[in-house]
Amino acid sequence: MRALGFRTRLFVILSLFALAPALALTVAWGVMASRAVPLFSGTAAWERLAETGQRAMSAAREAPLDATQRQAIRAHELELEESVTQAHRFAFLASRFVPVLVVSALITLAILWMAASRVAGHLSRQMSRPLDELVGWTALIERGAPLPVDKPLRGAPEFRVLRERMRAMAHELATGRDRAIEAERLRAFRESALRVAHELKNPLTPIQFALARLKREELPGAADAIEVIDTETRRLDAMARSFAQFGRLPEGPVSAVDLAELASYTARATVPPSITLDVEAEAGIPMVTGHHDALQRALSNVLLNAVDACGRNGGITVRVCRTTLQGGPAASVSVRDTGGGIPASRLPHIWDPYVTDKAGGTGLGLAIARQTILAHHGTVHAESAPGEGTTIRFTLPITLPPAGVA
Repeated sequence: MRALGFRTRLFVILSLFALAPALALTVAWGVMASRAVPLFSGTAAWERLAETGQRAMSAAREAPLDATQRQAIRAHELELEESVTQAHRFAFLASRFVPVLVVSALITLAILWMAASRVAGHLSRQMSRPLDELVGWTALIERGAPLPVDKPLRGAPEFRVLRERMRAMAHELATGRDRAIEAERLRAFRESALRVAHELKNPLTPIQFALARLKREELPGAADAIEVIDTETRRLDAMARSFAQFGRLPEGPVSAVDLAELASYTARATVPPSITLDVEAEAGIPMVTGHHDALQRALSNVLLNAVDACGRNGGITVRVCRTTLQGGPAASVSVRDTGGGIPASRLPHIWDPYVTDKAGGTGLGLAIARQTILAHHGTVHAESAPGEGTTIRFTLPITLPPAGVA
Protein backbone atom coordinates (compact mmCIF):
# COMPACT_ATOMS: atom_id res chain seq x y z
CA MET A 1 0.00 0.00 0.00
CA ARG A 2 1.34 3.37 -0.99
CA ALA A 3 2.35 5.54 1.97
CA LEU A 4 0.25 8.61 2.58
CA GLY A 5 1.72 11.94 1.62
CA PHE A 6 2.91 14.44 4.16
CA ARG A 7 -0.06 16.74 3.57
CA THR A 8 -2.55 13.86 3.98
CA ARG A 9 -0.88 12.67 7.17
CA LEU A 10 -0.82 16.19 8.56
CA PHE A 11 -4.49 16.70 7.67
CA VAL A 12 -5.50 13.45 9.37
CA ILE A 13 -3.46 14.23 12.49
CA LEU A 14 -4.87 17.74 12.84
CA SER A 15 -8.42 16.52 12.19
CA LEU A 16 -8.17 13.75 14.76
CA PHE A 17 -6.59 16.15 17.21
CA ALA A 18 -9.70 18.33 16.96
CA LEU A 19 -12.31 15.57 16.50
CA ALA A 20 -11.25 13.09 19.19
CA PRO A 21 -11.76 15.46 22.17
CA ALA A 22 -15.07 16.74 20.73
CA LEU A 23 -16.33 13.19 20.19
CA ALA A 24 -15.32 12.14 23.70
CA LEU A 25 -17.06 15.17 25.21
CA THR A 26 -20.21 14.52 23.16
CA VAL A 27 -20.44 10.87 24.23
CA ALA A 28 -19.77 11.77 27.86
CA TRP A 29 -22.38 14.54 27.76
CA GLY A 30 -24.97 12.23 26.22
CA VAL A 31 -24.40 9.50 28.80
CA MET A 32 -24.53 11.98 31.65
CA ALA A 33 -27.71 13.57 30.32
CA SER A 34 -29.45 10.22 29.83
CA ARG A 35 -28.57 9.23 33.41
CA ALA A 36 -29.02 12.54 35.20
CA VAL A 37 -32.21 13.97 33.65
CA PRO A 38 -34.50 11.17 34.96
CA LEU A 39 -33.03 11.71 38.42
CA PHE A 40 -33.93 15.39 38.28
CA SER A 41 -37.58 14.64 37.43
CA GLY A 42 -38.20 12.84 40.84
CA THR A 43 -41.26 10.92 39.53
CA ALA A 44 -40.83 7.94 41.89
CA ALA A 45 -40.44 10.20 44.91
CA TRP A 46 -43.59 12.14 44.06
CA GLU A 47 -45.55 8.94 43.56
CA ARG A 48 -44.50 7.64 46.99
CA LEU A 49 -45.34 11.00 48.50
CA ALA A 50 -48.78 10.93 46.84
CA GLU A 51 -49.44 7.41 48.14
CA THR A 52 -48.56 8.25 51.72
CA GLY A 53 -50.45 11.54 51.47
CA GLN A 54 -53.64 9.76 50.33
CA ARG A 55 -53.45 7.44 53.30
CA ALA A 56 -52.89 10.33 55.67
CA MET A 57 -55.81 12.31 54.23
CA SER A 58 -58.09 9.26 54.34
CA ALA A 59 -57.29 8.86 58.01
CA ALA A 60 -57.86 12.56 58.56
CA ARG A 61 -61.33 12.47 56.95
CA GLU A 62 -62.48 9.83 59.39
CA ALA A 63 -61.73 12.18 62.29
CA PRO A 64 -64.25 14.84 63.37
CA LEU A 65 -63.20 17.99 61.41
CA ASP A 66 -64.79 21.32 60.95
CA ALA A 67 -65.35 22.96 57.58
CA THR A 68 -62.10 24.92 57.65
CA GLN A 69 -60.03 21.84 58.34
CA ARG A 70 -61.78 19.84 55.63
CA GLN A 71 -61.16 22.70 53.19
CA ALA A 72 -57.43 22.77 54.08
CA ILE A 73 -57.16 19.02 53.57
CA ARG A 74 -58.88 19.32 50.19
CA ALA A 75 -56.50 22.11 49.13
CA HIS A 76 -53.55 20.00 50.17
CA GLU A 77 -54.92 17.05 48.22
CA LEU A 78 -55.32 19.19 45.08
CA GLU A 79 -51.80 20.57 45.45
CA LEU A 80 -50.44 17.06 45.85
CA GLU A 81 -52.25 15.88 42.72
CA GLU A 82 -50.92 18.90 40.78
CA SER A 83 -47.37 18.17 41.92
CA VAL A 84 -47.66 14.52 40.87
CA THR A 85 -49.06 15.61 37.50
CA GLN A 86 -46.17 18.05 36.98
CA ALA A 87 -43.72 15.33 37.92
CA HIS A 88 -45.23 13.01 35.29
CA ARG A 89 -45.08 15.78 32.72
CA PHE A 90 -41.43 16.47 33.53
CA ALA A 91 -40.64 12.77 33.28
CA PHE A 92 -42.38 12.66 29.90
CA LEU A 93 -40.41 15.64 28.64
CA ALA A 94 -37.18 14.23 30.02
CA SER A 95 -37.69 10.99 28.14
CA ARG A 96 -38.05 13.01 24.92
CA PHE A 97 -35.29 15.51 25.76
CA VAL A 98 -32.46 12.99 25.93
CA PRO A 99 -32.71 11.94 22.22
CA VAL A 100 -33.05 15.59 21.23
CA LEU A 101 -29.96 16.37 23.29
CA VAL A 102 -28.02 13.53 21.68
CA VAL A 103 -29.07 14.61 18.17
CA SER A 104 -28.09 18.20 18.96
CA ALA A 105 -24.73 17.02 20.23
CA LEU A 106 -24.18 15.02 17.04
CA ILE A 107 -25.08 18.03 14.91
CA THR A 108 -22.71 20.17 16.95
CA LEU A 109 -20.05 17.49 16.54
CA ALA A 110 -20.57 17.54 12.77
CA ILE A 111 -20.25 21.32 12.70
CA LEU A 112 -17.09 21.11 14.78
CA TRP A 113 -15.78 18.41 12.44
CA MET A 114 -16.39 20.61 9.39
CA ALA A 115 -14.73 23.58 11.05
CA ALA A 116 -11.82 21.44 12.20
CA SER A 117 -11.41 19.94 8.72
CA ARG A 118 -11.30 23.42 7.19
CA VAL A 119 -8.74 24.58 9.71
CA ALA A 120 -6.74 21.36 9.33
CA GLY A 121 -6.86 21.67 5.54
CA HIS A 122 -5.67 25.27 5.70
CA LEU A 123 -2.83 24.45 8.10
CA SER A 124 -1.79 21.41 6.11
CA ARG A 125 -1.65 23.47 2.92
CA GLN A 126 0.28 26.26 4.62
CA MET A 127 2.85 23.77 5.88
CA SER A 128 2.97 21.05 3.22
CA ARG A 129 3.18 23.22 0.09
CA PRO A 130 6.25 25.21 1.19
CA LEU A 131 7.85 22.03 2.49
CA ASP A 132 7.20 20.23 -0.80
CA GLU A 133 8.67 23.21 -2.61
CA LEU A 134 11.78 23.19 -0.44
CA VAL A 135 12.15 19.42 -0.84
CA GLY A 136 12.09 19.98 -4.60
CA TRP A 137 14.73 22.66 -4.19
CA THR A 138 17.03 20.19 -2.45
CA ALA A 139 16.86 17.93 -5.50
CA LEU A 140 17.72 20.90 -7.76
CA ILE A 141 20.63 21.86 -5.51
CA GLU A 142 21.86 18.26 -5.56
CA ARG A 143 21.87 18.27 -9.38
CA GLY A 144 23.40 21.74 -9.53
CA ALA A 145 20.35 23.10 -11.38
CA PRO A 146 19.24 26.71 -10.85
CA LEU A 147 16.44 27.37 -8.38
CA PRO A 148 13.14 28.62 -9.80
CA VAL A 149 12.54 32.36 -9.80
CA ASP A 150 8.76 32.07 -9.69
CA LYS A 151 6.77 33.74 -6.93
CA PRO A 152 7.13 31.48 -3.86
CA LEU A 153 4.15 29.79 -2.27
CA ARG A 154 2.59 31.41 0.73
CA GLY A 155 3.35 30.14 4.18
CA ALA A 156 4.70 31.13 7.57
CA PRO A 157 7.39 33.86 7.64
CA GLU A 158 9.91 31.25 8.69
CA PHE A 159 9.54 29.59 5.28
CA ARG A 160 10.49 32.87 3.58
CA VAL A 161 13.65 33.02 5.69
CA LEU A 162 14.34 29.36 4.89
CA ARG A 163 13.94 30.05 1.15
CA GLU A 164 16.38 32.96 1.33
CA ARG A 165 18.88 30.85 3.25
CA MET A 166 18.53 28.00 0.75
CA ARG A 167 19.04 30.39 -2.18
CA ALA A 168 22.16 31.76 -0.51
CA MET A 169 23.36 28.22 0.19
CA ALA A 170 22.69 27.18 -3.42
CA HIS A 171 24.62 30.22 -4.66
CA GLU A 172 27.56 29.41 -2.41
CA LEU A 173 27.53 25.76 -3.48
CA ALA A 174 27.36 26.71 -7.16
CA THR A 175 30.20 29.19 -6.69
CA GLY A 176 32.28 26.61 -4.84
CA ARG A 177 31.51 24.00 -7.49
CA ASP A 178 32.51 26.38 -10.28
CA ARG A 179 35.69 27.33 -8.45
CA ALA A 180 36.57 23.68 -7.92
CA ILE A 181 35.97 22.89 -11.60
CA GLU A 182 37.93 25.96 -12.64
CA ALA A 183 40.79 25.06 -10.30
CA GLU A 184 40.89 21.52 -11.63
CA ARG A 185 40.79 22.77 -15.21
CA LEU A 186 43.59 25.27 -14.58
CA ARG A 187 45.62 22.60 -12.83
CA ALA A 188 45.32 20.38 -15.89
CA PHE A 189 46.27 23.31 -18.13
CA ARG A 190 49.28 24.13 -15.95
CA GLU A 191 50.49 20.54 -16.00
CA SER A 192 50.16 20.47 -19.79
CA ALA A 193 51.92 23.83 -20.10
CA LEU A 194 54.83 22.69 -17.92
CA ARG A 195 55.14 19.50 -19.97
CA VAL A 196 55.12 21.47 -23.23
CA ALA A 197 57.67 23.95 -21.86
CA HIS A 198 59.91 21.07 -20.82
CA GLU A 199 59.61 19.38 -24.20
CA LEU A 200 60.41 22.66 -25.97
CA LYS A 201 63.40 23.56 -23.84
CA ASN A 202 65.12 20.19 -24.22
CA PRO A 203 65.77 20.48 -27.98
CA LEU A 204 66.13 24.27 -27.91
CA THR A 205 69.37 24.20 -25.96
CA PRO A 206 71.38 22.14 -28.51
CA ILE A 207 69.72 24.08 -31.35
CA GLN A 208 70.90 27.36 -29.83
CA PHE A 209 74.45 25.97 -29.43
CA ALA A 210 74.45 24.76 -33.03
CA LEU A 211 73.10 28.11 -34.23
CA ALA A 212 75.83 30.00 -32.38
CA ARG A 213 78.44 27.77 -34.06
CA LEU A 214 76.95 28.39 -37.49
CA LYS A 215 77.05 32.14 -36.86
CA ARG A 216 80.75 31.94 -35.93
CA GLU A 217 81.70 29.91 -39.02
CA GLU A 218 79.88 32.32 -41.37
CA LEU A 219 79.18 29.75 -44.07
CA PRO A 220 78.73 31.31 -47.50
CA GLY A 221 75.12 31.38 -48.75
CA ALA A 222 73.69 30.32 -45.39
CA ALA A 223 73.01 33.75 -43.93
CA ASP A 224 69.31 33.72 -44.79
CA ALA A 225 68.81 30.21 -43.42
CA ILE A 226 70.69 31.12 -40.23
CA GLU A 227 68.53 34.21 -39.78
CA VAL A 228 65.33 32.14 -40.18
CA ILE A 229 66.60 29.57 -37.68
CA ASP A 230 67.57 32.34 -35.25
CA THR A 231 64.16 34.03 -35.51
CA GLU A 232 62.20 30.82 -35.05
CA THR A 233 64.47 29.71 -32.22
CA ARG A 234 63.81 32.94 -30.35
CA ARG A 235 60.09 32.53 -30.97
CA LEU A 236 60.16 28.98 -29.62
CA ASP A 237 62.17 30.16 -26.62
CA ALA A 238 59.60 32.88 -25.88
CA MET A 239 56.83 30.32 -26.27
CA ALA A 240 58.57 27.96 -23.84
CA ARG A 241 58.93 30.78 -21.31
CA SER A 242 55.21 31.60 -21.70
CA PHE A 243 54.25 27.98 -21.09
CA ALA A 244 56.58 27.84 -18.08
CA GLN A 245 55.07 31.04 -16.64
CA PHE A 246 51.55 29.72 -17.05
CA GLY A 247 52.49 26.40 -15.48
CA ARG A 248 53.72 28.02 -12.27
CA LEU A 249 51.80 30.06 -9.73
CA PRO A 250 53.52 33.16 -8.28
CA GLU A 251 55.96 31.95 -5.66
CA GLY A 252 58.45 33.39 -3.24
CA PRO A 253 58.12 36.08 -0.57
CA VAL A 254 55.51 38.80 -0.97
CA SER A 255 56.04 42.52 -0.50
CA ALA A 256 54.12 45.78 -0.53
CA VAL A 257 53.37 46.86 -4.09
CA ASP A 258 52.50 50.40 -5.14
CA LEU A 259 49.94 49.82 -7.91
CA ALA A 260 50.07 53.43 -9.11
CA GLU A 261 53.84 53.32 -9.59
CA LEU A 262 53.71 49.81 -11.09
CA ALA A 263 51.00 50.80 -13.58
CA SER A 264 52.82 54.01 -14.60
CA TYR A 265 56.17 52.30 -15.13
CA THR A 266 54.76 49.24 -16.92
CA ALA A 267 52.56 51.32 -19.22
CA ARG A 268 55.40 53.66 -20.28
CA ALA A 269 57.76 50.70 -20.77
CA THR A 270 55.28 48.66 -22.82
CA VAL A 271 53.26 51.08 -24.94
CA PRO A 272 55.15 52.42 -27.98
CA PRO A 273 55.37 56.20 -28.55
CA SER A 274 53.08 56.01 -31.61
CA ILE A 275 50.10 55.18 -29.39
CA THR A 276 48.51 57.83 -27.18
CA LEU A 277 48.95 56.84 -23.55
CA ASP A 278 47.09 58.35 -20.60
CA VAL A 279 47.84 57.15 -17.05
CA GLU A 280 45.51 58.28 -14.26
CA ALA A 281 45.99 57.37 -10.61
CA GLU A 282 44.14 58.52 -7.51
CA ALA A 283 46.28 59.98 -4.78
CA GLY A 284 46.92 58.10 -1.57
CA ILE A 285 45.96 54.59 -2.71
CA PRO A 286 47.30 52.10 -0.13
CA MET A 287 49.73 49.46 -1.24
CA VAL A 288 48.70 45.89 -1.91
CA THR A 289 50.56 42.82 -0.76
CA GLY A 290 51.79 40.52 -3.50
CA HIS A 291 54.49 39.51 -5.97
CA HIS A 292 55.70 42.61 -7.80
CA ASP A 293 57.19 40.84 -10.82
CA ALA A 294 54.15 38.60 -11.33
CA LEU A 295 51.76 41.56 -11.15
CA GLN A 296 53.93 43.52 -13.55
CA ARG A 297 53.94 40.64 -16.05
CA ALA A 298 50.15 40.34 -15.77
CA LEU A 299 49.66 44.04 -16.50
CA SER A 300 52.25 43.93 -19.25
CA ASN A 301 50.38 41.10 -20.99
CA VAL A 302 47.15 43.13 -20.91
CA LEU A 303 48.93 46.22 -22.26
CA LEU A 304 50.51 44.21 -25.08
CA ASN A 305 47.06 42.97 -26.09
CA ALA A 306 45.77 46.56 -25.97
CA VAL A 307 48.67 47.70 -28.19
CA ASP A 308 47.86 44.98 -30.73
CA ALA A 309 44.18 45.96 -30.66
CA CYS A 310 44.88 49.69 -31.18
CA GLY A 311 47.19 49.36 -34.14
CA ARG A 312 49.47 52.30 -34.88
CA ASN A 313 47.24 55.29 -34.17
CA GLY A 314 45.07 54.21 -31.23
CA GLY A 315 44.93 55.27 -27.62
CA ILE A 316 45.27 53.49 -24.28
CA THR A 317 44.06 54.73 -20.89
CA VAL A 318 45.38 53.19 -17.69
CA ARG A 319 43.50 54.13 -14.52
CA VAL A 320 44.25 53.18 -10.89
CA CYS A 321 41.57 53.90 -8.29
CA ARG A 322 40.08 52.80 -5.00
CA THR A 323 37.20 50.33 -4.92
CA THR A 324 35.78 47.55 -2.77
CA LEU A 325 36.02 43.78 -3.01
CA GLN A 326 33.69 41.52 -1.01
CA GLY A 327 32.93 44.39 1.35
CA GLY A 328 36.59 45.25 2.02
CA PRO A 329 38.92 47.95 0.67
CA ALA A 330 40.55 47.24 -2.67
CA ALA A 331 42.35 48.88 -5.57
CA SER A 332 41.64 48.40 -9.25
CA VAL A 333 43.78 48.81 -12.35
CA SER A 334 41.90 49.19 -15.63
CA VAL A 335 43.30 49.26 -19.16
CA ARG A 336 41.07 50.68 -21.87
CA ASP A 337 41.97 50.68 -25.57
CA THR A 338 40.34 52.24 -28.61
CA GLY A 339 40.59 49.11 -30.74
CA GLY A 340 37.91 47.29 -32.64
CA GLY A 341 36.46 45.54 -29.59
CA ILE A 342 35.57 41.91 -28.95
CA PRO A 343 32.28 40.26 -29.99
CA ALA A 344 30.00 39.34 -27.10
CA SER A 345 30.18 35.64 -28.01
CA ARG A 346 33.97 35.59 -27.60
CA LEU A 347 34.27 37.85 -24.57
CA PRO A 348 33.74 35.11 -21.91
CA HIS A 349 36.52 32.99 -23.49
CA ILE A 350 39.33 35.55 -23.67
CA TRP A 351 40.68 34.28 -20.33
CA ASP A 352 40.89 30.68 -21.52
CA PRO A 353 44.36 29.31 -22.31
CA TYR A 354 45.36 28.84 -25.95
CA VAL A 355 42.64 31.23 -27.22
CA THR A 356 44.22 33.82 -29.55
CA ASP A 357 43.76 35.61 -32.85
CA LYS A 358 47.45 36.48 -33.24
CA ALA A 359 49.50 34.67 -35.81
CA GLY A 360 51.98 32.54 -33.89
CA GLY A 361 50.54 33.52 -30.52
CA THR A 362 50.14 31.06 -27.67
CA GLY A 363 46.93 32.51 -26.19
CA LEU A 364 48.47 32.49 -22.73
CA GLY A 365 48.85 36.23 -22.05
CA LEU A 366 45.44 36.88 -20.51
CA ALA A 367 45.35 33.39 -19.00
CA ILE A 368 48.61 34.11 -17.15
CA ALA A 369 47.28 37.51 -16.08
CA ARG A 370 44.05 36.01 -14.75
CA GLN A 371 45.89 33.23 -12.94
CA THR A 372 48.19 35.79 -11.30
CA ILE A 373 45.33 38.01 -10.10
CA LEU A 374 43.35 35.04 -8.76
CA ALA A 375 46.45 33.86 -6.91
CA HIS A 376 46.44 37.28 -5.19
CA HIS A 377 42.77 36.75 -4.18
CA GLY A 378 41.63 39.35 -6.68
CA THR A 379 39.17 39.40 -9.57
CA VAL A 380 39.33 40.10 -13.30
CA HIS A 381 36.66 41.68 -15.47
CA ALA A 382 36.37 42.49 -19.15
CA GLU A 383 34.01 44.86 -20.96
CA SER A 384 33.93 45.26 -24.71
CA ALA A 385 31.72 45.95 -27.69
CA PRO A 386 32.58 45.84 -31.40
CA GLY A 387 33.84 49.23 -32.53
CA GLU A 388 33.99 50.68 -28.99
CA GLY A 389 37.21 49.22 -27.64
CA THR A 390 37.90 46.95 -24.68
CA THR A 391 38.40 47.51 -20.96
CA ILE A 392 40.26 44.99 -18.80
CA ARG A 393 40.06 45.56 -15.04
CA PHE A 394 42.04 43.95 -12.24
CA THR A 395 40.83 44.31 -8.63
CA LEU A 396 43.13 43.44 -5.74
CA PRO A 397 42.30 43.48 -2.02
CA ILE A 398 44.11 45.92 0.25
CA THR A 399 45.38 44.49 3.53
CA LEU A 400 45.36 47.39 5.97
CA PRO A 401 48.02 47.38 8.71
CA PRO A 402 46.92 47.08 12.34
CA ALA A 403 45.98 50.24 14.17
CA GLY A 404 49.02 52.18 15.37
CA VAL A 405 51.39 50.56 12.86
CA ALA A 406 52.81 52.90 10.22
